[in-house]
Amino acid sequence: MSHIAETPAPPYYAVVFTSHRTDGDHGYAEMADKMVELAAQQPGFLGIESARDDVGITVSYWADLESIKLWKANAEHLKAQKLGHEKWYSTFKTRICKVERDYGM
Repeated sequence: MSHIAETPAPPYYAVVFTSHRTDGDHGYAEMADKMVELAAQQPGFLGIESARDDVGITVSYWADLESIKLWKANAEHLKAQKLGHEKWYSTFKTRICKVERDYGM
């Protein structure tokens, strides 16, 4: 992804996922693309931004906590989470934040 998400006026929520990958792809890139497409179809999804160097950072934006909860429980997303634990990540952290103010140019 090479764009900045266009989010509505706050408040809304951000899910910040930071990770260290294991060596090799093992189907990661294909699944990551699939998850972005699937997330975009979910109620309450507002956008996503991602960057990867040594540490990967993906921030997805959501209208409310219920939308985040439903995305976490999505059957396809659950499969991806399981593969992430087993194959793709040596470590990761998920943080859920309420965005109360934003600004930019």
